[in-house]
Amino acid sequence: MAGHTTNIMLLAEATTTATPAAAATPAVKTSTEVAEAPIGFPPFDASTFASQILWLVICFGALYLVISRIAIPRIGGIITKRRGTIEGDLAEADRLRKSTDKAIADYEAALTAARQKAHGIAEETRSGVKAELDAKRAKVEAELANKVSAAEAGIQKSKLEALGHVDDIAADTAVALVSQLTGSVTTEAARAAVASVVKR
Repeated sequence: MAGHTTNIMLLAEATTTATPAAAATPAVKTSTEVAEAPIGFPPFDASTFASQILWLVICFGALYLVISRIAIPRIGGIITKRRGTIEGDLAEADRLRKSTDKAIADYEAALTAARQKAHGIAEETRSGVKAELDAKRAKVEAELANKVSAAEAGIQKSKLEALGHVDDIAADTAVALVSQLTGSVTTEAARAAVASVVKR
């Protein structure tokens, strides 16, 4: 700004001292020099600070309004929705875990009950089979005992009958032998001889 002011002052002095014909040429030259002179970085120009601050406040306010009215509610809504989804997923996972734990407990209880029932059925079957076998064995043993008793009675009866006929058999045998050796003999004599031998 100070360089620009100096150039203008030089230009004014040159126009007052020069002749009218000569003044026109340097004026054009000076204006060309003024246009080509570097001004500097515009934000650092102190004459524009007020407008820069005004536009900064306007842009910041507009950006603040856009963020506070549009962006933050949307981001907040997304975060709230995401939080709700996560909490819902966690609640559902917890419910499924509890359901799984209950299903496992029910399965274990059913398995234990089935094992106990199978054990009870096996014991009942074993007891029934044992009782049935014991009953059949007792029946067979009773039948065998009856048959043995009947056989022993039959043997005893046959023995007694045989012993009762021994005298007759001995007499018949004696008659046959004596008849062959000496001649004929009566059956009564043979029986008497056998009876006398048995009595001794």
